[in-house]
Amino acid sequence: MALPKLSVPLFDEIVPSTKQVVKYRPFLVKEEKILLMAHSGGTRKEMINAIKQVINNCVVFADGKEFDIDDMALFDLEYLFIKIRAKSVDNVVKLNYIDHEDEKSYSFDVKLDEIQIQWNEKHTNKIKVNDEIGIIMKYPTPAITEKLTNGEIENIKDAEFSHLLIKECIEKIYDKDQVYLAKEADPKELDEFIDSLTVKVFEDIKTFFDTLPKLHHKIEYTNSMGTAREIELATLDDFFTLD
Repeated sequence: MALPKLSVPLFDEIVPSTKQVVKYRPFLVKEEKILLMAHSGGTRKEMINAIKQVINNCVVFADGKEFDIDDMALFDLEYLFIKIRAKSVDNVVKLNYIDHEDEKSYSFDVKLDEIQIQWNEKHTNKIKVNDEIGIIMKYPTPAITEKLTNGEIENIKDAEFSHLLIKECIEKIYDKDQVYLAKEADPKELDEFIDSLTVKVFEDIKTFFDTLPKLHHKIEYTNSMGTAREIELATLDDFFTLD
């Protein structure tokens, strides 16, 4: 005799950067095992790969263009995982923080469905090189992160990492006559193009990364000494240990 099949509810969510509507189910025991195994491994790469697998398993429909987990902005990935986790385990997570002034522990309940993406008004992905040439940047993705943190280049200097990150995140270069896709450009020519940028343009690109959209939640409390305190939550690690 066949065992009964279990049904699961479906929920809608909007991917912040693309406005794509996705339908997802809560993660199940099999997905929880994936997270537990990655957590026991202890590396950031294993955890990101586990989150990607869980999201891929749970998203059952995506409106419009194809849903590609490797092409998602990292903040979209984190946001969607938090929403799935809220429907799968518990919408409320308990966080404990040690106040550095009175050295006492404070406990807070954070509702995951209240977590949003913070957009910086100074943020733009359009970088002006001069009156005729410009650059269109794309958000760092899981694929880019994995490529830049593999064993071959994980110990490179900051300047080298910055160059590689910029190179991976340039989507298009345009002039008055044509638009050039960076992925189709000769890698050596792209390196030369980046190296020829002025310091001002390089700073504008750095601002693009410094002002990237991010998860945001603020906790406000008063400690035992009467000092008003604020805690800014901006990454998955801030919200919970992924277990």
